[in-house]
Amino acid sequence: MVQIEQDILSKNDAYAAENRGYLKALGILALNFVSSPGSGKTTLLARTITDLKGDVPITVIEGDQQTANDAERIRATGAKAVQVNTGKGCHLDGHMVGRALESLAPEKNSLLFIENVGNLVCPAGFDLGEKLKVVILSVTEGEDKPLKYPDMFHAAGLMLLNKIDLLPYLNFDVDLCIENARRVNPDIRVLQVSATSGEGLDDWYAWIKSEATQTQSKEA
Repeated sequence: MVQIEQDILSKNDAYAAENRGYLKALGILALNFVSSPGSGKTTLLARTITDLKGDVPITVIEGDQQTANDAERIRATGAKAVQVNTGKGCHLDGHMVGRALESLAPEKNSLLFIENVGNLVCPAGFDLGEKLKVVILSVTEGEDKPLKYPDMFHAAGLMLLNKIDLLPYLNFDVDLCIENARRVNPDIRVLQVSATSGEGLDDWYAWIKSEATQTQSKEA
C-alpha cells in the first residue's frame, strides 16, 4: 500500500511540475481554493471575480464530484470556467488540472482560481502546480478545525476566515481559531472576510494583487 501511494503521488507531482512550468512561463497566478463543504468558497470566488474582472483576466477550474452547478455560477460572472467532475474521487489532481488548462488557455499575466472538491483531507496531499493553497474556513464551523485537519492548514499559505458578518449571532472565538491555525502553521497569513457584506474584501484583493505582481511574466 505504501508503494502504491508513493507511485500515485510521484506521478501527480510530475504533472504538477508541468503545470507549474506552464503557469510560471505565462506569469499566471494560480490559487488553489480548499475548504470543507459549505464554507462559502464558491460565493466568495464569484464575488471576487465580479469585483476584479475589470482589472485582470480571470479563469476558473471548478472541481466537484458531480454536477456543473458551481461552474455555471462562475460563468454567470463573465469568467471562463471549466468543470471537472471527479466521480468517486475526493480531490483534483495534477493531470486533471493540466487537461483543464488546455481547454481554458488562460491569458498571460492573468489569474487562475482552482476551486477544489469540498474536503479538508485529500486535497492537502496533492500538488496541482498552484502557487499557493488558500484555505477557507467559515465562522459557522468549529475553532478547532485547524487542529482536526492539520495537513491542510499546514499546506496553506493563506487562511480566509469567511462569513464574519454572522459573528454577532454565533458563539465563535476568532482569536482561538487563528491561534489554532498558527499552532499548526506559524507562517500562515489570516484575513477575515465576508462575501455577503464585503467586510475584509479590500485586504483580500490587495493580497491577490501583490501576489500577482510578484508572479507576472516580464517576457515579451
